[in-house]
Amino acid sequence: MSNVIEMKERRVLVVDDTPSNLELVSSLLRDSYNVLVANSGTRALELLERGSIPDLILLDVMMPGMSGFDVMEQLRNHETWRDIPVIFVTAMNEIEDETRGLDLGAVDYIMKPITPAVLAARVATQLELKSARDALKYRAEFLDREVARRTHEVETIQDVTVLAMASLAESRDHETGNHILRTQYYVKALAEKLAENPKFQTFLDDKNIRKLFKSAPLHDIGKVGIPDNILLKAGKLTTEEFEIMKTHTTIGYESIVRAESALGQSLDFLQFAKEIALYHQEKWDGSGYPEGLSGDAIPLSARLMALADVYVALISKRVYKPAFSHEKAVAIILAGAGSHFDPDVVDAFESITEQFVEIKSRYSDD
Repeated sequence: MSNVIEMKERRVLVVDDTPSNLELVSSLLRDSYNVLVANSGTRALELLERGSIPDLILLDVMMPGMSGFDVMEQLRNHETWRDIPVIFVTAMNEIEDETRGLDLGAVDYIMKPITPAVLAARVATQLELKSARDALKYRAEFLDREVARRTHEVETIQDVTVLAMASLAESRDHETGNHILRTQYYVKALAEKLAENPKFQTFLDDKNIRKLFKSAPLHDIGKVGIPDNILLKAGKLTTEEFEIMKTHTTIGYESIVRAESALGQSLDFLQFAKEIALYHQEKWDGSGYPEGLSGDAIPLSARLMALADVYVALISKRVYKPAFSHEKAVAIILAGAGSHFDPDVVDAFESITEQFVEIKSRYSDD
């Protein structure tokens, strides 16, 4: 019983300019299918335009005005209709006519006068094939949606984990969640501008810029391992205290590496996080830490983070200094080109300083 109901739900459009042919084919199919009729190609297309989309079309070839071939071309050029299977039903018995119909995309070709058993078998076969194609298409679309959903779920978990870790570190400095956002967008703005430089176009594609954006909050994760009496000290650090402070770079890097080791694999999205955590205090001239790298030996991710981090530090109030103005921060950074900072990164920064002002305003702590 359910199979009969399912068959009745299948819609077949019969297109023929001869009323007797329409009646004949309709009478042969209506007990099994939901049959629609159109007495011209134009009428058939009107039905489709109104949303009466069939599962199969039986299409006469020789019709006045718009022929079956003309209708077929319209169907195949329409995004919604192009996958509707079409069987040509015609008295034209030349091999050239059949070939043309099949070349246009018809799935079958039935000759008049119609043999009821042949018509029933051909229609049933094509509807079953369409059902199979629809099922495969639905399954593929479902799998695509499921993959997208799970990918989004994994990315969300990654983002939450990164932000939770970053928030823990920032809380030691009494920073806010908006501080994390500002840092992310500073790095993103620098990377997008630097990507216009031919030297960096290949590396700074959309995928890597997205990874840089996600990784930026972890640059100071190692501060969780620095004692409060050093991290929050109001005065200048002693030489011994500064040596301890410098270890926040290696502590952060090793923390991420240990997390990966516990999972038994290196995670692609954490590659930049490791580079940024370990090397964001390196300087272009080699005077930074922890390894004293210089120039291009410093990963680009860390060179971008270095400038963004210094800008944040300059315009922020600290226990040991007041907040500097944007203009003063810009001047200090420009003066550091070739010594503290990669000159190319400074050039990118100089051309987008107003973006930094806008980011600071958009993600204000107020």
